[in-house]
Amino acid sequence: MRLNPHLAAMPGGYLFAEIARRVQAYEPRAPRPIIRLGIGDVTQPLAPAITRALAQAAEEMGTAQGFHGYPPDQGYAFLRQAIIDADYAPLGVALELDEVFVSDGAKTDTSALPELLAADARIAVTDPVYPAYVDANAMAGRLGDYVNGGWSRLLTLPCRADNGFVPELPTEPVDMLYLCYPNNPTGTVLTREQLARFVDYALRTETLILFDAAYKAYITDPAIPRSIYEIPGADRVAVECCSFSKSAGFTGTRCAYTIIPKALTARLDGRAVSLNALWARRVACRQNGVSYPIQRAAAAALSAEGQAQVAAQVQAYIDNAHHIVAALQGAGLEVFGGVHAPYVWLRIPGGQSAWDFFDRLLHQAQVVGTPGSGFGPAGEGYMRLTAFNTADNTREALERVLAVL
Repeated sequence: MRLNPHLAAMPGGYLFAEIARRVQAYEPRAPRPIIRLGIGDVTQPLAPAITRALAQAAEEMGTAQGFHGYPPDQGYAFLRQAIIDADYAPLGVALELDEVFVSDGAKTDTSALPELLAADARIAVTDPVYPAYVDANAMAGRLGDYVNGGWSRLLTLPCRADNGFVPELPTEPVDMLYLCYPNNPTGTVLTREQLARFVDYALRTETLILFDAAYKAYITDPAIPRSIYEIPGADRVAVECCSFSKSAGFTGTRCAYTIIPKALTARLDGRAVSLNALWARRVACRQNGVSYPIQRAAAAALSAEGQAQVAAQVQAYIDNAHHIVAALQGAGLEVFGGVHAPYVWLRIPGGQSAWDFFDRLLHQAQVVGTPGSGFGPAGEGYMRLTAFNTADNTREALERVLAVL
């Protein structure tokens, strides 16, 4: 048996698996219930419009007339049209049905989209960064060797307090650049002008941008772009991934979508190749789509009734984020994010390492955060806190944290 040497050579475990391991080892002897402000999982139940549509679709599946087998490769037309009408038309972005691809999660697509590229393609990411982007490319062998805490062929763009967590443009040629805004983990955003710089760069250099917009529902300022396609020319250089997980509570029901415009092409052997056509071919081979009841539920989340209900849920998480920021700043701590995103980026006081601070909060406060170093070297010295718990748990967690600092 010949194994994938790139997978076998990857360092350690996945960040959130390591967090779960430490929490599970400690939890049986914890003096009080552990409050989780670490992994970005939602806590509010699905909205009534969503559960009603889910139940009705399940009932349909139990009838001869309403039964549905394999869904269309790209998703049912009713959901793709709802995505266009609810998420893009209000922004002035025109899309066609066959530019929308429904999947079971943004993590699935952001990890798989590098399959569009050559095996030796060069990748750039921000630092800190959502680790799945890096791991997916490491498994494919694109990142070279892991040496001294970094990958030899990965270009990282540091995002630090001194540059406002806005990455510089790549200084070396790359084939694909990952951008996630509102950002995971720092909770920061890009202005329209800042995002336009990356689009202009990609147009000049023929670089593909993979834009992860999973947290766009948390943007409350209309001046901040919700979609990269609000920037002129982005349809020629960018793929956009979106999710129902954090906007409509679908972390347990799994539904997302990716936009690949037909204007997006790349050169191969001197000819222009459509990335939309390539991805459609890949999707037909590698997945059987998302079930009919889940797609009906997702469409319900985009209905007028559903949008009002999920907006109220998002606002509750936004309120949690604002409370986290206010409480920590009130205690003299330095924090970032938490305004247009469900994540707060806390600078760790006292010079502790991120994992030492994680263990301190776990063992002394029984609160779980996410160590910033798990998102990359530039994350060392920071802790990510999420706003996805209940309001009561969030307040209690903050009281516990501040009591041990």
